[in-house]
Amino acid sequence: MALGWMWALGLYKSVVLVLFLLRRNPVQAAAAEMFGVSQATVSRRWTALLPVVEKVLARHVPDPGEASSGRVVLIDGTLIPTWDWASEGTTMFSGKHRDTGFNLQAAATLTGGLLAVSAPVPGSRHDMHAWRRSHFPEAFAEREGMGDLGYVGSGLLTPRRKPPGQERSTGDKVANHAINAHRAAVERAIAHLKDWKIFATRYRGPLTRFPLVAKTVTALAFYKKGW
Repeated sequence: MALGWMWALGLYKSVVLVLFLLRRNPVQAAAAEMFGVSQATVSRRWTALLPVVEKVLARHVPDPGEASSGRVVLIDGTLIPTWDWASEGTTMFSGKHRDTGFNLQAAATLTGGLLAVSAPVPGSRHDMHAWRRSHFPEAFAEREGMGDLGYVGSGLLTPRRKPPGQERSTGDKVANHAINAHRAAVERAIAHLKDWKIFATRYRGPLTRFPLVAKTVTALAFYKKGW
């Protein structure tokens, strides 16, 4: 790739700009003012360098089967909010979260260590659908796993539902408390992912580009942890 056109900002600062956009998720006009360039320059750097950053960091993303060897795997889904794109109809709307976005599945250890992040699916899809569409069922087929009630029927260990018209038994309450206490670790892992504000605040870019954004943030999260 010819990089001579980056003379106005330089390659190093251009990469810093891309990381800043992922970390803070500002509007591009604000980033342009901070970096002393035009909004058009910010847009060009973002478009050109995001796939480069992802490619360079991809080697730091572990194989989930190998990373989870000998471990219990915790699974949970999260909604990454996006603009309400009218052209998408209701496909991006999550009834559970009452917002538009992408459903991402995350896998973590009992200590909250990130193991894997799935490819995004539209927010209207529930966690079981996202689980089945992901590579998780195959990657963690030989592992003991836990999930919430959204994963009943997945083979994961889940809390026990309240019997119709009855109260949960003492045993069910104890079992559910234990499962939910363990599952808090995957929620922490997701919270750390959302330190990258492009996951925590509203994603404003083209929806077709979000899978690349998700892969890049995932790679950065593993890189930060020293993988």
